[in-house]
Amino acid sequence: MTGPRPEELREDASDVSVAIIGASWHPDVMEGLLAGALRAAERCGVEPFVTRVPGAFELPVAARRAADSGFEAVVVLGAVIRGGTPHFDYVCSSVSSGLMRVSVSTGVPVGFGVLTCDDVEQALDRAGLPGSSGDKGAEAFDAGVATVLGLRRMPRVQRSAGFS
Repeated sequence: MTGPRPEELREDASDVSVAIIGASWHPDVMEGLLAGALRAAERCGVEPFVTRVPGAFELPVAARRAADSGFEAVVVLGAVIRGGTPHFDYVCSSVSSGLMRVSVSTGVPVGFGVLTCDDVEQALDRAGLPGSSGDKGAEAFDAGVATVLGLRRMPRVQRSAGFS
């Protein structure tokens, strides 16, 4: 069960540099995720850089390169579908922790649009396609860019040299 989704980002973000990185496995799902992210980018006035990598496992290294290249936000899109082996668990865990490390170590927000589903039907239902109940590509884009905008508003507080 999921909770209510946040509102769509409606703020002008035309000055935010965004890289969208999509995996290539599950092309129907990926086209929906990418289309959703691009719709969200257009809504906010962003012209993102878009690239693809082979699979979800390659997303963290590509996200790190994008963060190191100066993008203010990185949106990653992928789909990992459960199979009959532990592969699903290893990939999901590795991708999630790898992307978290990228975000925390670089300070660059990562919009997480990696679906981890039991079957293809669940993934298609979240891919933002006609008839889908979710649009996780758009949600990942909104999360990454909203975080950039929020961080921009956050004041930098001076720390004192000693303890009181």
